[in-house]
Amino acid sequence: MSDLKKYINARKKKDNEFARGFDGGYEEFKIGLILKSAREQSGMTQEELAKKIRTTKSAISRIENHADDIKLSTLTKVARALGKKISVKIM
Repeated sequence: MSDLKKYINARKKKDNEFARGFDGGYEEFKIGLILKSAREQSGMTQEELAKKIRTTKSAISRIENHADDIKLSTLTKVARALGKKISVKIM
């Protein structure tokens, strides 16, 4: 385990607010990375994707870089435009 992971784990154990913020921020970041990866694998630019779902390139950039509070309907539009499906799990 890296020093960074050790620090994060120790800090999360000591500070509940940090743990909640870190985990929530990571999930938002991860969604953006998944969407960006799917777009790149499809060979589409941000601009091309934006046109397909009738939005702007800057909106796609915001989603990919910090997907906070993204609507499920928006995720579905993006997935369909990329030829993918959305799967939601409650754990």
